[in-house]
Amino acid sequence: MELTLVFTFILGLIVGSFLNVVVYRLNTGRTVAGRSLCLACGQQLAWYDLVPLFSFLFLGGRCRYCRAKISWQYPLVELATAALFAAVASKFPAGPAGVNWWWLLWWLVMSLIVVIVVYDWRHQIIPDGPVYLLIALALIYALVQPDRWWYLATGAGWAGFFALLWAGSRGRWLGLGDAKLALALGFLLGWPGALGAMVWSFWSGAGVGLALLAVGRYSTIKAEVPFAPFLALGFALNFFFNLNVFFF
Repeated sequence: MELTLVFTFILGLIVGSFLNVVVYRLNTGRTVAGRSLCLACGQQLAWYDLVPLFSFLFLGGRCRYCRAKISWQYPLVELATAALFAAVASKFPAGPAGVNWWWLLWWLVMSLIVVIVVYDWRHQIIPDGPVYLLIALALIYALVQPDRWWYLATGAGWAGFFALLWAGSRGRWLGLGDAKLALALGFLLGWPGALGAMVWSFWSGAGVGLALLAVGRYSTIKAEVPFAPFLALGFALNFFFNLNVFFF
């Protein structure tokens, strides 16, 4: 099992490096197939500049060519993706063949969530492409569950609740993209998991938002603090640790 976790962690680092590319190029007109460039000097990067995590550490967080600082987003996304991949492998033990096919679904789900969260954090909007793909995967997952109607109803109910908050506040509290993300996460968690995740989302989001307001850094919560990271945090706490037990 230890070897499996090491393998999945390394795989997660590699995938996380790719997800950084997706986040930076999404909705820019560039494809993910082009060679990576330094964002400061435009120098094309060699393969040894792109080794996940290790290149950042070896270069001291600076471009090899112009010495401009490299965003901490790169290693953090790689580490987060690696941790999520290993956590999925730990949650769903390998079968007789040494693999579990549920890993593929949940790795795709976690990858899409990472892209959505990081993009929302950077641009304060949830991108349609990744969230629609996440909804499609989540719907398939919900439909194959024995109690599929609970999963479907939970997703619709959670999305409807967020849509009402969006409409009632005219987008000042939450974006419509948060309702789309809630739809997918509700399909994935079902009942009562989604309710526990929602409570954690609001608690964590309110705590961070109020702390920022208290120190006078930001004037409004929604203007500066995207909610997708807190939705994802609530989802992860419930999915990996079943923390909804505190509420039921």
